Amino acid sequence: MKKQNVRTLSLIVCTFTYLLIGAAVFDALESETEIRRKQALDSIEGIILKKYNISTDDYRLIETIVLKSEPHKAGQQWKFAGAFYFATTVLTTIGYGHSTPNTKSGKLFTMFYAMVGIPLGLVMFQSIGEQLNKFSSVVIRQAKRALGCKRTEATEINLIFVVSFLSSLTIAGGATAFSTYEGWTYFDSVYYCFVTLTTIGFGDMVALQKNNTLNDKLEYVAFTLIFILFGLAVVAASLDLLVLRFVTMNTEDERRDEAEALQAAQGAVRLEGDVITSHGSVSSLPTGTVMALGLSGRGRGSSSPADNASVCTCTCTRSRSRNDGYRSGDSPPYASGSIYGGVVTGRGIGSGGDRGDGDDGCSGDDDDDEDDDGCEPQDIQLDTFYDGRVGTSTSNDPYSCRQRVVQTQQQHQQQQQLQNEHRSSI
Repeated sequence: MKKQNVRTLSLIVCTFTYLLIGAAVFDALESETEIRRKQALDSIEGIILKKYNISTDDYRLIETIVLKSEPHKAGQQWKFAGAFYFATTVLTTIGYGHSTPNTKSGKLFTMFYAMVGIPLGLVMFQSIGEQLNKFSSVVIRQAKRALGCKRTEATEINLIFVVSFLSSLTIAGGATAFSTYEGWTYFDSVYYCFVTLTTIGFGDMVALQKNNTLNDKLEYVAFTLIFILFGLAVVAASLDLLVLRFVTMNTEDERRDEAEALQAAQGAVRLEGDVITSHGSVSSLPTGTVMALGLSGRGRGSSSPADNASVCTCTCTRSRSRNDGYRSGDSPPYASGSIYGGVVTGRGIGSGGDRGDGDDGCSGDDDDDEDDDGCEPQDIQLDTFYDGRVGTSTSNDPYSCRQRVVQTQQQHQQQQQLQNEHRSSI
């Protein structure tokens, strides 16, 4: 199984395991408190119904009025300041839910606005994060030079430390401001900053939502928007260092696997039932197979000695001189390039290395004549060489490694004799 497949499967298992652990922890922490709060609210509801002698329907109406009037405490939500705040929560995918469009045209525009704005915002924050990391690298190098360090380059560990420090500083500073303006506790302010900058945006705590803040405290509105945009840029820098580097590992593994597969295919040769690779490993295949695997060239032409290197690991039991004779004399029509011979025992191989039409691998006639020399077991010589030929493969090796069956000495002498007689007649 490929590395990226193993990583993907592992991530799925880890994510679901993390979800199960989180559900169990939240159940243990919040379920009892939820039950107690529900009992308290039911008790208060009963007391109000008895005290003011109102019906249940009237109580539900009052409850709806209270809930619907809550956003209006901040002022006009859809004037420019409030609308800009809403557009920011859409583009950054925070989505507090403190105010939502009520008209059909407003809802339709929100969908189209988000389709364009969310990708634009992601690209912008990613670009800002990269620039922030570059600036941090410059600061780190300058600091190391000032301190007299031998190695002044900024490592990823240094950048992670700087980004973590900036994130902590941003949350701490924002929590101080929000606790002052909103009247929250410092812990609740830290919680709000974290939920906002991670774009979770529960909406249980939202800034700028009381005392007509959107209309009367424009400096606080500007601070809130700057805090959100700058904080998200710092978070984007963290994601660039941590998450995106991990995501790109899948692409790198795919390229590495393709390169390894291509290299393995270029070094594999199938020879009489065995596959012999360039590093010497052998695996068995059906007997009688003499062919090359997965290689193609770019064109026919001359080859250098380095290109003619054979990957065949057969033991050469015949003398090299006979093969050299093929080079010095007229080359037979089936051979080209340099020759490295080996001897194996085969069955009925025809002239020129092409198998005949018979079912038993005999060459020549299709009949089962016992006198056919092609059907007798004989020593055949395997010629392993590189020969350039036309192909469409994208392999980096312009030559294709092929195995052919070389004619026996007697057949070769007969062919040479026929050639000499032909020349004499001319």
